[in-house]
Amino acid sequence: MGPSSAMAHLYRGEIHRMKLWRERLDKTTNWAVVVIAAIVTWAFSSPDNPHYIILIGVATLVVFLLIEARRYRGYDIWRTRVRTIQENVWAYGLDPDGGLADEAWRQHLGDDYRTPTVKITTEEAVAHRLRRVYLPLFVVLLAAWLVRITVFSPRDWVGAAAVGMIPGAVVVGAVAACYVAGAVVALRPRTWHAEAELRTEDLRKRR
Repeated sequence: MGPSSAMAHLYRGEIHRMKLWRERLDKTTNWAVVVIAAIVTWAFSSPDNPHYIILIGVATLVVFLLIEARRYRGYDIWRTRVRTIQENVWAYGLDPDGGLADEAWRQHLGDDYRTPTVKITTEEAVAHRLRRVYLPLFVVLLAAWLVRITVFSPRDWVGAAAVGMIPGAVVVGAVAACYVAGAVVALRPRTWHAEAELRTEDLRKRR
């Protein structure tokens, strides 16, 4: 099977599906940004507004992150197929001397069409979305919360962090533990399985 009419239609169909899933990712990100902006705005609109609304925003952002990670795993299925065709059909057709990226690509692509499978784990998907989008949003919420409990409260910041009957020290410890866990997931060294991501700064090495 070469770059025939059937392969061209197949490739176009996979591009279309990949585009739809890419749009689903963007919609989740857009909603996350809008909701977080609304929460931060309300938290600073009056000194009487409770600071823990920002912590509720952190929990909401976690929900958006998990939704987007799930969608990203689906998006990677279609992108993997697109990259397989690009590397082994179109790239080979343009430059046969470069060889094939995968000698058994037909078998692998056929198996994937017979039994579509998710290629990456939830943890890797979460790490990717944290690096690309959500880690800066979490940092913004953390900075907003710290400003809210320090600048807008006459008490010491640990005491001001209290939520109802929960002592401030416990709240601060829980927030710190959550952020450390998120940083470990996002930044720890790993072998990436997501297909064809540009993760390095050296994007012009062939020019």
